[in-house]
Amino acid sequence: MKSKVCLLIMGLSVALAATGCKSPQNTRTMYGYGAPKAQDVPPTAPMEPTNTVNTIEPEPTPISTTDFSKKIRDESAFADQTIYFSFDSATIKGSEKTKAAIVAAFLRSNEKDAVLIEGNCDERGTEEYNRALGERRALAAREALLAAGITPDRVDIISYGEDKPAEIGHNEAAWKKNRRAVFVLLKPAQ
Repeated sequence: MKSKVCLLIMGLSVALAATGCKSPQNTRTMYGYGAPKAQDVPPTAPMEPTNTVNTIEPEPTPISTTDFSKKIRDESAFADQTIYFSFDSATIKGSEKTKAAIVAAFLRSNEKDAVLIEGNCDERGTEEYNRALGERRALAAREALLAAGITPDRVDIISYGEDKPAEIGHNEAAWKKNRRAVFVLLKPAQ
């Protein structure tokens, strides 16, 4: 009986040691929300094995290092160029691609201007999921601008998830308007 209790205690100890205690980490990255990148983890933190299914894929194009906070925001400049997405999608539909082309043409003509792309979602889904989907939508719009020849240092993104709806409502008409990527013109401060 004593050996069974010892085995049980040892088994529980091993199980607790294997699972460990984790404190929640801030998952905000420099370009939105997501899992922390390797460079965000303090060097003194022990590294965990990375043989999990949820691996972090490399960023396709570097995110800008420009300080966009010193720019003047013009939210109305590209109001007609808002890109709308299908449910649970970050793929720009063919009918929406001309909107990114119009923004890119403007930026090519105005070399001192930049743009902030705000990714948004409808209210369905968890907050975390919607924040990630909003980020993917903003990144898709960003990639469209980069493909049109705009340099990465002139494009920044942010994800608002479901936090900044264009229309309040709990139906498809409202949800359709909330699944979007919004271009905000950033002009140099005088």
